[in-house]
Amino acid sequence: MSKHVAVLMGGWSAEREISLRSGAACAKALRDEGFRVTEIDVDRNIAQRLSELKPDVAFNALHGKVGEDGTIQGILEVLQIPYTHSGVLASALAMNKQQAKIVMAAAGIPVAEGRVVSRHEAAKTHVMSPPYVLKPVCEGSSFGVVIVNAGDPPPSHLGADDWAYGDDMLAERFVPGRELTCAVMGDKALEIIEIRAADGGWYDYNAKYTKGGSIHILPADLKGNIYQIVQQLALKAHEALGCRGVSRADFRFDDRPDGSGEVIVLEVNTQPGMTETSLVPELAAYAGLSFGGLVRWMVEEASCDR
Repeated sequence: MSKHVAVLMGGWSAEREISLRSGAACAKALRDEGFRVTEIDVDRNIAQRLSELKPDVAFNALHGKVGEDGTIQGILEVLQIPYTHSGVLASALAMNKQQAKIVMAAAGIPVAEGRVVSRHEAAKTHVMSPPYVLKPVCEGSSFGVVIVNAGDPPPSHLGADDWAYGDDMLAERFVPGRELTCAVMGDKALEIIEIRAADGGWYDYNAKYTKGGSIHILPADLKGNIYQIVQQLALKAHEALGCRGVSRADFRFDDRPDGSGEVIVLEVNTQPGMTETSLVPELAAYAGLSFGGLVRWMVEEASCDR
């Protein structure tokens, strides 16, 4: 009898719509691979729903808070339902950008200098010398990210009453250069993609999720040993945070003629996008693994005590 897989998707984070797209793509691929699949749009009754359903495996296609911060992982541990991706601690650590940076820096991984500030403070005054980046401490998909360039006023909209991304912001030195991403699958780093926004701007939400919004160069054209350094750092970050299954690390590489030449790890995603046009499936396909093969591997690798 085929395994019964519950695909957890949706939820109520800012990344709900992306999660629904990831979940639908994964559910279809799992059915095509012969699994019995139940799609669950996660709400606050998820523990009861899973207790009644008793699936063999939970495929976690959630993004953002609850799904990516250790919360759903804790529920699955209590219910003893094997699940995909990272466990409680790694998920919580990676979701908190500042805590993840502390752990990565301690492991010798280069990260951008920065500090946590109140959004209200950042709305009124420059919290660092421009250029710098402000990003919510616990959000993904570039929600709430602001780049403050030299000559810009402080971003006053951060003080708005309808701000939806939390009061804590991570202020970081802006690292110029190229945007790179590298996935880790199990204990192996895959290839590297260079990402360019099609409009020449930065890789924001629209560039990520609008068809044609970004240009992916795979494999990235990197000279010398930079390619190996990025792969090594992706694997090192995955291991330092205690990730499992698939993760994806994002980088900046300053290769300008007068630049520093530095490679900086921006963050690690423990629940990377899983639509058929997302970065991780693209990297897996380049390595010869179909989308169906990728989700099958994730289900077969699922466990508790992650």
